[in-house]
Amino acid sequence: MRMTSCTGRLLWACFTALAFALAPLLSYAAEDLESFKAEGATPSPQNWFTVGRDQNQSYYSPLASINAGNVTRLGFAWAYDLGTTRGQEATPLVVDGVMITSGAWGYVYAIDASTGREIWRFDPKADPRAARNPCCDLVNRGVAFWKGRVLVASVDGRLHALDAGTGKELWSADTIVDHKLPYSSTGAVYIAGDLAVIGNSGADMDKGGVRGYVSAYEIETGRLAWRFYTVPGAPGQPPEDEAMALAATTWNPDRSPDYQGGGTAWDGFAYDPDLRLVFFGTANPAPYDLRLVAGPSKDALYTASIVALHADTGRLAWHYQTTPGDHWDFDATQKLVLADLRLRGVTRSVIMQANKNGFFYVLDRRTGEFISAKPYTFVNWTSGLDSRTGRPRPSDDADWYSGPKNVYPSWAGGHSWQPMSFNPVTGLIYIPVIDASSVWIDLQQSGGRVRFVNSFLSALGIFPDDSYDAAALKPLFGPLPDRRTLQAARKVKLVRELMRAWDPVAQEIVWEQETSSGMRGYDGGAMSTAGNLVFQGCGNGEFRVYAADTGKLLKTIQTGSHIMAAPVTYAVDGVQYVAVQTGYGGTAFGVGEIPPSSAARKFQNSNRIIAFKLDGGLVPTPALRRDEPFRRPPANNATPADIQSGEIAFIAQCSRCHALGPNITPDLRKMSQETHNLFKDILLGGALAPMGMEAFGDILSERDVDNIHAYIIDKSWQAYREQEASKASRSGAKAPKTIE
Repeated sequence: MRMTSCTGRLLWACFTALAFALAPLLSYAAEDLESFKAEGATPSPQNWFTVGRDQNQSYYSPLASINAGNVTRLGFAWAYDLGTTRGQEATPLVVDGVMITSGAWGYVYAIDASTGREIWRFDPKADPRAARNPCCDLVNRGVAFWKGRVLVASVDGRLHALDAGTGKELWSADTIVDHKLPYSSTGAVYIAGDLAVIGNSGADMDKGGVRGYVSAYEIETGRLAWRFYTVPGAPGQPPEDEAMALAATTWNPDRSPDYQGGGTAWDGFAYDPDLRLVFFGTANPAPYDLRLVAGPSKDALYTASIVALHADTGRLAWHYQTTPGDHWDFDATQKLVLADLRLRGVTRSVIMQANKNGFFYVLDRRTGEFISAKPYTFVNWTSGLDSRTGRPRPSDDADWYSGPKNVYPSWAGGHSWQPMSFNPVTGLIYIPVIDASSVWIDLQQSGGRVRFVNSFLSALGIFPDDSYDAAALKPLFGPLPDRRTLQAARKVKLVRELMRAWDPVAQEIVWEQETSSGMRGYDGGAMSTAGNLVFQGCGNGEFRVYAADTGKLLKTIQTGSHIMAAPVTYAVDGVQYVAVQTGYGGTAFGVGEIPPSSAARKFQNSNRIIAFKLDGGLVPTPALRRDEPFRRPPANNATPADIQSGEIAFIAQCSRCHALGPNITPDLRKMSQETHNLFKDILLGGALAPMGMEAFGDILSERDVDNIHAYIIDKSWQAYREQEASKASRSGAKAPKTIE
């Protein structure tokens, strides 16, 4: 245990005081958690028990001390340094004045929720080789708390059970079935009775992705209780159960065994204790190109589906496929919210999701019956849904097999993992919405140089944002629609982010507010309260508060920190607080350099928890970012063909973590001479594996590495020349001649 301000004789006194402070946490009655009701009420409104606060995963709090009448007084209370610069996506738990949350790699932090003082910190000592596996940074979306235990999954796929009072590890279990495949764990752990349920990620990775599954472990012992696979095994492998036998009929029996199938459950779980059903959503097929793996129906079960399992056995109860034949990366892994809604005069127990494919789904959570679905954002991938079953009719506008197509929503989704919130008072769902598209390209048929560059990357979706240049991309991918053509199809900006209030009964927008981020999924999740408030952090550093009923913007606080996670609210000694984790990363850092309008571009990417209360002060902003100048690069003797090959290999294998510009990973154009000298040993030999940069010798040849290095050096020279020319222009001197 880490002690602060406790030395010498005071050590025992401090320990005793800490033990008394944690006593409620250690002995918290399980009956309180079991008493979650369908309407989301709990007997302890001051607490936040699960990542969504209640059993319904509503992200709603009945606290109202901070309300629409006084929220203008909201200010800074305290901050806690998370000690990292990687992405932060977790919503903290708060139990009787103690905040518990997770961060990058699967670290866990216990903090005094009224002061920000650290109580303990847990390092999972995750295998650094796992750093290569997540598609979208070393993030973690939250912990679970049950009977004095904290549960977290580290990025390498180990499930850890910790003593809530001390942070001591009680047991750990390896949840990964094959470490030779690119599995990782980035999602929150969920509690289902006396079981801890966890999925995994890797459906977007090379080597044909991974085979998705969900595992349940006994909280007391760590013993595996059951495991449910979401897609069939390799052709010829006997099915594990009836569900896999059914799924196998929707996949091509002659597909290559290199393709693992995908369908991972990396987020979006829920549990109904009355029905004893575990719910979760599944990801895209692996690979994206279903021509390589799908059977005659083209459905590829159970990818892009909402699935219900019997918690006692792990057997399939029902499934609903939101995007049959998904080849646009339309995961169904968004948060799931349980509620009882009055529909056509009848109260029904439903499960709701703002799906990545742009439709808001309402299903009967007992049976999986389709009730309704309507688009909550602009959609062109389908011409409509069957009114009885909800099955979509794919449109010609989304048929990228026939040529590049601008598809709405983008692969980031109309709504991604960022939590939405259901407020039972207003009856509205508050959705962080992304109104953006992807230009999808078939790399097998592309007229450019990039052709099916590995066994998985057979398709590519490109954001047509401000950096999109069809002419510059043509040599790589062939002719693409230009921005003018794309803009002509819409009367709004090509990339927008909005907070939308959605009526799940009428299936319509009630109000909306466009944020000032507009950066394709950089904004954070939503949280609402009985104080008629909706809270959201944004990618540009703003922490925003809206009136829940009208959408009026009531308060904006500039934090100087990029915010992706959903906020939490709680009370300690009668004082209500609102807190949020901050830190740039996640999907954002893999799609390009940090945008100029982002707080993470102006300030250092200081990952922290920021807490607010009424009559608080100004939020201290991080130190200003200071970008190091470009050094003179080494000579580049590579041929243009080598550089082009290096660019293709960089796009295929490096670009999901490294952008050649400001980012949380190093700007490779600014490598030191020492790093240039070690470049081959880093990529092939794993010289920096302890720092999270694992070797790529199983994927890249020595020639590939040489070409990637040549491409980076070429880009370094471009940046260096531009820098020197700019310096000369400002001084009025003639730009110095540079020789490569």
